[in-house]
Amino acid sequence: MMPFSIARLPRIEFGAGVLKKLPDIIESYGNHILLVTGAHSFMNTPYWRLLIDQFEHRAITWRHAMVAEEPSPALIDDFVIDYANEHFAAVIGIGGGSVLDTAKAVAGLLQVQHSVMDYLEGVGPELSYQGPAVPFIAVPTTAGTGSEATKNAVLSVQGENGFKKSFRHDKLVAEYAIVDPDLLASCPPGVIAANGMDALTQLLESYVSLKANALTDALAISGLQAVRDALLPFYHQQGELAQHREKMAYAALLSGITLAQTGLGSVHGLASPLGAFYPIPHGVVCGTLVAAATRINLHSMHMREPDNPALAKYRHVAEILCKQHFNDPEIAFDALIDLLTQWTEELTLPRLSHYGLQPAGLDKVIAHCRGSSMKTNPIVLTDDEIRQILLERL
Repeated sequence: MMPFSIARLPRIEFGAGVLKKLPDIIESYGNHILLVTGAHSFMNTPYWRLLIDQFEHRAITWRHAMVAEEPSPALIDDFVIDYANEHFAAVIGIGGGSVLDTAKAVAGLLQVQHSVMDYLEGVGPELSYQGPAVPFIAVPTTAGTGSEATKNAVLSVQGENGFKKSFRHDKLVAEYAIVDPDLLASCPPGVIAANGMDALTQLLESYVSLKANALTDALAISGLQAVRDALLPFYHQQGELAQHREKMAYAALLSGITLAQTGLGSVHGLASPLGAFYPIPHGVVCGTLVAAATRINLHSMHMREPDNPALAKYRHVAEILCKQHFNDPEIAFDALIDLLTQWTEELTLPRLSHYGLQPAGLDKVIAHCRGSSMKTNPIVLTDDEIRQILLERL
């Protein structure tokens, strides 16, 4: 077994009903908080009123910031300016990946008084972040991004000159991740599909990553098994929904843990420019590209690196997801690609052209795809190979 290091993780509370622990956890930090949520979804559930009643009963005072779309640097800076003098004991993010990333970034900057642009990777001066950060507590309400377990807040500026970059530091890791599968009950099918395929892709890419290790491999395998068993029935609202929610919340949490330790791969490398230049939801990028990217990775390794250890890992993933043993690795690879393609179609994930990407725009996407995620792909892909991934799902 090769030596490995594991970076900081949050303390984790997992299980149906663990949201009720949030007030006690908040009080361990103080009684004045910034609460960051989405604009509607969580507040339309019974959990919102129950939580607010608990805050009022315990004399926990709070300010409320709402996030309606993927966060931009301007949104983060505005929140920091608005709340700079509040002296919050903690920042609580309750929502999907956009909400958690917003809360994470704001918690990191409230006491620093710098623009987030000063710290974004690949943008601006890239100052060294020193903190301090306000304690951050993450409560995911979707099962996909794993942001509750990572140190990076992904921020976007969309359009012709757009970008999608991370504000990243160990000090930004949540103090607590409170993962309550019951909060997934209000997720519509489209969110289940996109977020579920995001979690699947993160587990797969972290498993075959150049930085994978024995511990992350074990977690990724466990997460892949959970996705295999729960994603499609959860999407179709069939069977034991509480169990499906639990497995998908678990898989998403593990995907965040593994990606934070190992990095990702070509799908997430492409997700950055695609999400910056076009209005493509992150989970849709993952779901629509994962089969094509897997096929190109396998083909490239066969052609140039036939001894690449990721080939054996892809075979193992095929056996996990297909629930069968393959004597012939080539049959295993074909079965894996067919399964991932089938899931993409069954979950009705749109193609890239649905969001405006045309052949003329491919060069620009390719030119901006070689960020940190692409660097841990199990093989270095050529521009032509990356183009093939995009063309397959155009």
